[in-house]
Amino acid sequence: MIAIVGRLPARVAAVPYPALVALLTAALAVSVVAATGFGAVGVPAGEVAGILAHHLTGGGDSTSTADLIVWRIRFPRVLLSAVAGAGLALAGAVVQGVVRNPVADPYLLGLSHGASVGAVLVLTTGTAVLGALTLPAAAFTGAAVAIGIVLAMSTRQRRLLPVRLILVGVAFGHLFAGITSFVLARTDSSAAQQQIIFWLLGGLSGTNWATLPVPAIVVGVATGLLLARARRLNALVLGEEAGAALGLNASRQRWYLLLLVTLLTGTVVAVSGGIGFVGLIVPHLARMLVGADHRRMLPVTVVLGALFLLWADVAARILISPAELPIGVLTAFLGVPCFLLVMRARGLAAQETS
Repeated sequence: MIAIVGRLPARVAAVPYPALVALLTAALAVSVVAATGFGAVGVPAGEVAGILAHHLTGGGDSTSTADLIVWRIRFPRVLLSAVAGAGLALAGAVVQGVVRNPVADPYLLGLSHGASVGAVLVLTTGTAVLGALTLPAAAFTGAAVAIGIVLAMSTRQRRLLPVRLILVGVAFGHLFAGITSFVLARTDSSAAQQQIIFWLLGGLSGTNWATLPVPAIVVGVATGLLLARARRLNALVLGEEAGAALGLNASRQRWYLLLLVTLLTGTVVAVSGGIGFVGLIVPHLARMLVGADHRRMLPVTVVLGALFLLWADVAARILISPAELPIGVLTAFLGVPCFLLVMRARGLAAQETS
């Protein structure tokens, strides 16, 4: 069973679980307001709160520069960063449980690479059949095709084999990455190449209110369905025999959970590009806080994922302002040290319990 029992839980054990969730949720709400004020043009948090309160209570649009920056540009982006972070973190937690591998995440299954193929084909051909929705639709289609192939080749006698799932996912991930590189190399347009590279590294620039509804609805619905399956995910982590003893059809549950993860990851990648490490790191941090029980861990993972990507996006906006870093670069810089610290804590825990 995936579990990390380090020194951090001992420090937070005295905090009741509802209080911890409430504290993290409050931190997320404060972070949304604070993050909206950061950028090339700074807006004080008090003014941000006033502008948001004005709009959220039914006030009309204002022509002031601060109002346009906060409501039209930054607030939708901040909300999307929180939605994307929550979705990627939750998807990572579920994948780690389904395949019983602590270093698994959605990208290990080839989802992001498949999405990249679809997006790159649109960017290089200039296709715009669905208008602004063409790129997200192509990315999601690529992710769906990728996971469909991986799931089909990981099934034997109608049973989904977790080890084969990882191996096939890694293999096809490299294949899709090769296809993406080939298409990129064959592109003559330097503008298209720059756009493709930025998208592959992940970014939320250009987010507006029209970008937000679809990922917000998908992430919200998928989160509700996955949280409702937390008890069954616990049984899956125990193994096939234990799950069968509890009356669980392990193969069917894996299919169901992975299809939800595909929907979740494909939708997020379609609007944010390739953002790594969120689904790998955040679930481990959540386990360190509340343990490995998915009924407690998944809600914490959702909030931590939103916080993580929200502040990573803030850093991407301000570190080299007025230019902008791809957010995938920031998550890599933040994710690798976090991953090493988590692995160190896990090693210490193993020594203490041996």
